Amino acid sequence: MIEIVFATNNPNKLHEVQAQLPKGIKLISLKDIGCNEDIPETQNTIEGNAIQKVNYIKKKYNLDCFADDTGLEVEILNGEPGVYSARYAGPEKNADDNIQKLLYKLKDKANRKAQFKTVIAMHFRGKLITFEGICKGKITENVRGSGGFGYDPIFKPLGHSKTFAQLALYEKNKIGHRGQAVAQLIDFFEA
Repeated sequence: MIEIVFATNNPNKLHEVQAQLPKGIKLISLKDIGCNEDIPETQNTIEGNAIQKVNYIKKKYNLDCFADDTGLEVEILNGEPGVYSARYAGPEKNADDNIQKLLYKLKDKANRKAQFKTVIAMHFRGKLITFEGICKGKITENVRGSGGFGYDPIFKPLGHSKTFAQLALYEKNKIGHRGQAVAQLIDFFEA
């Protein structure tokens, strides 16, 4: 049994990732290790934020851990909101406000191409390793679906007619950015 800290305070992410992992890998939450503070995310790249988070946990708690950072990158907006996806509409990190701001910025825009990008950084047995997943798609013109979280109700992956918020969790995990990065993490553990 491998036990590893997943450095997130987001219960949705914790549930989504644990659902993908084989029985031999058990996630330990930040709450489980007594980490209640906000972990800094001050880097200007998605990869930089993921690495910053695992370095923080490794240094403070000396535990093997992994963290992810995810951003939605919209082509016509030069990659916005990107690294600022969670706080696009302000420091409150309100998903509905973020969605409304993005839809407003895309009003009257024909090009709605976007991609979700996830980078997982992991400290494991003395090594720092990263994994990356990208899911290309388009931003819908309005909110569709009630599942998922974040920008899921307005992101429609390529080749699909439904948004992430309309897909079942197992479907999203199969094609999604985080699912791809977690699959690489699992491959690493199973190698």
